[in-house]
Amino acid sequence: MALIVQKYGGTSVGSPERIRSVAQRVAKYKSQGHQVVVVVSAMSGETNRLIALAKEIQKHPDPRELDVVISTGEQVTIGLVSMALMEQGLKAKSYTGAQVKIHTDSAFTKARIASIDEENIRTDLANDYVVVVAGFQGMDEAGNITTLGRGGSDTTGVAIAAALRADECQIYTDVDGVYTTDPRMVPEARRLKSITFEEMLEMASLGSKVLQIRSVEFAGKYKVKLRVLSSFADEGEGTLITFEENNKMEQAIISGIAFNRDEAKITVRGVPDKPGIAYQILGPVSEANIDVDMIIQNVGVDGSTDFSFTVHRNEFNKTLDILKGKVQPHIGARDVIGDNKTAKVSVVGVGMRSHVGIASKMFRTLAEEGINIQMISTSEIKISVVIDEKYLELAVRILHKAFDLDQEAI
Repeated sequence: MALIVQKYGGTSVGSPERIRSVAQRVAKYKSQGHQVVVVVSAMSGETNRLIALAKEIQKHPDPRELDVVISTGEQVTIGLVSMALMEQGLKAKSYTGAQVKIHTDSAFTKARIASIDEENIRTDLANDYVVVVAGFQGMDEAGNITTLGRGGSDTTGVAIAAALRADECQIYTDVDGVYTTDPRMVPEARRLKSITFEEMLEMASLGSKVLQIRSVEFAGKYKVKLRVLSSFADEGEGTLITFEENNKMEQAIISGIAFNRDEAKITVRGVPDKPGIAYQILGPVSEANIDVDMIIQNVGVDGSTDFSFTVHRNEFNKTLDILKGKVQPHIGARDVIGDNKTAKVSVVGVGMRSHVGIASKMFRTLAEEGINIQMISTSEIKISVVIDEKYLELAVRILHKAFDLDQEAI
C-alpha cells in the first residue's frame, strides 16, 4: 500500500464528465489498497472568468479581495469531486486551503507556503477517506485567504506530498509526460521515461510549460518523487522526475531542447568601461521589478564598451523607457537599441558534465543552417542561445535531430 497525492489541473476537471473520470481513476487506485489525497485546480477557464468579473467592479482589484474571489474556483471543484467520489462508493471529504491549514505569507495573489498542518488529512486517511484539497490557496497568520499565483495548484500538490511524506506525487495534465521537446513543433519528439530534478528545473525555467517551476523547486528541496501523467489516457507510466541520476551507461547526454519565444534583447552602446557600470544599468531595471535573463558585456575598447541583456517581451518597452529616460543620460551612454523579435533555444542534459564538445556541436549545427547566434549563456547542464525568432522552429528541429533525441536511448 502506498500514499499517493494526485494533482489534477483545470482541463482535467473542466466538466462534469471529466470530474467523473477523475473519480473513476481515484477509485481504481483505492481498489488497489492505496491511500489517496487529491489536489485540484479550478475548472478550466474559471479563474480567468473570476478575474474578469472582479475587474468589472474595480479596474485594479484590491489584492486581498481578489484572492477571496478567485479562491472560490477551487472550492467549487473540491465539492464536485468529493460528490463524484461518493457516487463511486468511496468515503470522501473536501478541504479548502484554510481548512487544511496551509499557512502562507501575506503576499496576496502570489503567496508562498510557510507550513502545512497535515493532522486532519492523516486522520481522514486512517479512516479510509479520500481527501480532496483545494490547490492554489492558503491562509496567512491573520486568517486571510491567500492564493499562490498562476500554477499554484502544482505547488500545493507537491507541498502536501512533502508534508505527508507521500510515496509519489502524480501531476495529471493534458499531456502524458515530459517530452524531448514540444511535439507540436517536432513530431519525432519522444516522451522521456525519467528526468532529473536539475534537468526539469532547467526545462521549466527555459520555457517548458509542463510543470510550474516553483513546484519543481519545492519537490527537489523536499525530495518528493514526481510523476507527470495524462488524465486523458487510461494507461501509461508518464515521466518520473527523480533526484537520482540514471545509471551513467543509460544516461543520455542531452535530455531535451527547450525554447522560449518571449525574449527581447536590449543593448546599451558606448557605456563607460569602469567598475559599477553594470549596477548603474541594471539597478533601475531591477527596481522596476523587471527580470533580466541573459547578460553580455563586451571587452572594452578606448574606454567604452557595449552592454547587452534580455528581458521578457512584455517588459521590452518599459525597459527601453527606463534606460533611455534615466540610465542613458546618467551614465553618458551613446545609444540604447533593442530587438523584440528574438527567441531563446537551449539544450539541456546532466550528461554534459561528463561529455565534451556539446557546445561546438550545437554551434556548428546552427551555423550549417545559416542561423546567427546573438547571445550565449551556459551552466553545468545547459547551453542557451538567443537567435532571430524567425529561425526558432528550424533551430529546434535541427538540434533535436543532431543530438539524436528522436532515437531511443541505448
